[in-house]
Amino acid sequence: MANILEGRVAIITGAARGIGRAIAQRYAGEGAIVVIADILEEHGKNVVTEIAAAGGRGEFNHLDVTNEENWQQLVAGVKERHTRLDILVNNAGIALGIPTIEMKLTDFERQMAVNVTGTFLGCKHAIPLMRDGGKGNIINFSSTAGLRGSPGMAGYSAAKGAVRLFTKALAKEHAKDGIRINSMHPGLIDTQLWETINSPTAPRGGAEALAILSSRFVPLGVTGAADDIANGALWLASDESRYVTGVEFVIDGGMTA
Repeated sequence: MANILEGRVAIITGAARGIGRAIAQRYAGEGAIVVIADILEEHGKNVVTEIAAAGGRGEFNHLDVTNEENWQQLVAGVKERHTRLDILVNNAGIALGIPTIEMKLTDFERQMAVNVTGTFLGCKHAIPLMRDGGKGNIINFSSTAGLRGSPGMAGYSAAKGAVRLFTKALAKEHAKDGIRINSMHPGLIDTQLWETINSPTAPRGGAEALAILSSRFVPLGVTGAADDIANGALWLASDESRYVTGVEFVIDGGMTA
């Protein structure tokens, strides 16, 4: 049986660890050439090594998603090496659990820069190359916090809400180009992101916060894994979802039901 992403070229931001790493490994396992784009060089190169050891194809590119020149160089390099770009996963993101009246302007701006500006720049520079190839597929990472308010995380909710509606508008703009664009909305997922988050219901952050929040707010009662999100991202990137664009793909154990 053929791999469902055989020969396709995918850029995945924030792929050095967590959900991005899981998606990179999943795509590579299905035949894609995976470009790991991240600021964490050592971790990113380790992912390339892991992919190669499993028989896949991957490469690392340093990328600060807030830097437009970095994006221009990345996409130009992909065009030169592979002549095409089929998939872009805008996964890189940050979250700060800080009450609004205590949040510094720089904290708010940083969350908007990484989560929103990074997504904008990725789409802006990837779409022309996808359009040249006659089709493409973009997955922009939002969150369940982009669907409803998340107390103590208003800055993060604002950023992820922006990603949600940006995705919908862009999906309409480029449907005629054969480019599908959807947003992904993970719930409580066990990743390194939680090292920087606390909340009124779980003030110490990390694994303890996840366990408390999952037991209280997730109907399935457990924390999700990065592979749960990677499986959904694989479906969205495949031809099996050919009639899906501009939608919110929620994977949250029923939390927003």
